[in-house]
Amino acid sequence: MTPLTMRAFVRDSYGRADVVRLADVPRGLPGEGQVLVRVRATSVNAADKYTLQGRPVIIRFAMGLLRPRTSRLGLDLAGEVVVVGPNVKTLRVGDAVFGTAPDDFGKELDRAYAEYARVPEALLVTKPANVTFEEAAAAPLAGLTALQGLRDDGRVKPGQHVLVNGASGGVGTYAVQIAKALGAEVTAVCSSQNLEQARALGADHVVDYTREDVLAGGPRYDLFFDVSASRPLRACRRVLKPGGQYVAAGAVDRGGLLGPLGSIFGVMFGSIFRNDVRMVTAKSVPEDLVALRALLESGRVRSAIEELYPFERLPDALARFERGHVRGKLVVTV
Repeated sequence: MTPLTMRAFVRDSYGRADVVRLADVPRGLPGEGQVLVRVRATSVNAADKYTLQGRPVIIRFAMGLLRPRTSRLGLDLAGEVVVVGPNVKTLRVGDAVFGTAPDDFGKELDRAYAEYARVPEALLVTKPANVTFEEAAAAPLAGLTALQGLRDDGRVKPGQHVLVNGASGGVGTYAVQIAKALGAEVTAVCSSQNLEQARALGADHVVDYTREDVLAGGPRYDLFFDVSASRPLRACRRVLKPGGQYVAAGAVDRGGLLGPLGSIFGVMFGSIFRNDVRMVTAKSVPEDLVALRALLESGRVRSAIEELYPFERLPDALARFERGHVRGKLVVTV
């Protein structure tokens, strides 16, 4: 019998978008607790870029020193369940779902940049009927980062004032909306070309960082939610109210050996000595995927998508992400 195959994007070496190629690969059947998903849409995240490039170099100790141990890429996905494996308890064939592919990048596992993916049931939830596959595929990693960072690390309460620094990107666009859904007053910091987007997403106040420095004095905040972590931690803490929190949900890539880890280590080091400094480590938790689904279904949160790409142009989406300053998410239809 001829084995079943599918199209998937693979890479044989570390590099930029031009090392990714479309190939025919085996299509397996789901194992214990897994379902096979016909992928309808996927999206691009910073994790995909760094996995593709093998940067910062230190992560190659886990992913393969000279060449990647896994050829596959992609985390976010939305699609339809076509085969159910043993001991799957909640999902059925025909269910429309969204969530994340497994993220152990030291192993050759199914990923989202493919026509099909075997995914553990715990990493998926059913998709709301009023949300498209493309909108759902944009949400998992960025949405969970924003939700967990604001609700759990930032402990946002109704009436508090939240500053979202880096409000125009993937995590930032969800953070503005989720902070509003949690009852906060939101100030969004972004460039002048993204001010209207931030207002449309519900920001109460907008700051153009090319014209105004939010760290130079003025309002103080209960939570500084920092998607870029590009400014000195001491200066960021100065704009906090008494009892306020600083939460980093991303980091600027300064290049070199450490890449974004330089900023991340700075925040993590600060969190050792201060209880008002935290770094978000997003996890694909079933209960939080359910909470994210409820926000999408209610319309309180929507996916801001800069551009849709057909499957064959997925390398173009990766190249666009590499250039930076994406407005919302880049989504690929499969």
